[in-house]
Amino acid sequence: MKRLITAGILLAAAVAALPAMANADLAKAKNCMACHAVASKLVGPSYKDVAAKYAGQKDAEARLVTKVIKGGSGVWGPLAMPPSPQVSEADAHTIVKWILEQK
Repeated sequence: MKRLITAGILLAAAVAALPAMANADLAKAKNCMACHAVASKLVGPSYKDVAAKYAGQKDAEARLVTKVIKGGSGVWGPLAMPPSPQVSEADAHTIVKWILEQK
């Protein structure tokens, strides 16, 4: 019985981690990771910094989806974020939700 419970817990943890890994893979596939990393600044801010900056803002997801697709400047310094027309609106929502979950 203990083995069954342990196996169930491990399976639940593995399944819960799948969306996070899948969304990181999506960010890589859409070239987001060329300029961003989860925990450290590259060309652009880290995803953890983005999540902290937008924490608690009701319109954060919509604003960031627009920024991913259309690009933008002036928030993180003088370097502009280029537009990403290869990212669909649905993929942008998926990526942004994942970014905002980073702590």
